[in-house]
Amino acid sequence: MRLRPYIHDKDFDSIKNWMPEERAHAMWCANIIPYPMEKDGFAEVMSSAFDRFGDTPFVAISDAGEIEGFFLYSLNYETNEVLLKFVMVDPAKRGKGLGKEMLGLAVKYAFEISHADLVHLNVFPENTGAKKCYEGAGFVERDTTPEAFTYKDEKWGRTNMAIRKVAIHS
Repeated sequence: MRLRPYIHDKDFDSIKNWMPEERAHAMWCANIIPYPMEKDGFAEVMSSAFDRFGDTPFVAISDAGEIEGFFLYSLNYETNEVLLKFVMVDPAKRGKGLGKEMLGLAVKYAFEISHADLVHLNVFPENTGAKKCYEGAGFVERDTTPEAFTYKDEKWGRTNMAIRKVAIHS
């Protein structure tokens, strides 16, 4: 697996149906991206994220060139922290360690290329599969805000999980 920048006209059709169910879509993006996901709406959200925060979308691709995952990468220069957003893996390939591998590459990029001190992400604790994946990739829970998001008649918490760069002294 390797990472490369997301190319909207080339990659959107591969990821557009990865969240076909409305509740799963809400768990993935907290309804920041309109449901159902459409090409123009997704492009607008990515463009706005870049304009506001400098966020860069990436895809994870297999050695055969197939798109297996997606995330948005946001480096805060003031805190020297990376926030990963909109993390998802092709549902047909989930449960095979691809999410863990993709997150490992994103963390490696953050520490070795961006020289960040910390990588973090947010997850709804009700999204047990995603939370388990993040824990498997080494993310540790920092805090949870109860009832941070409302989806229909449900209230979900928001858990922030992080990996801190470990200083290596010789």
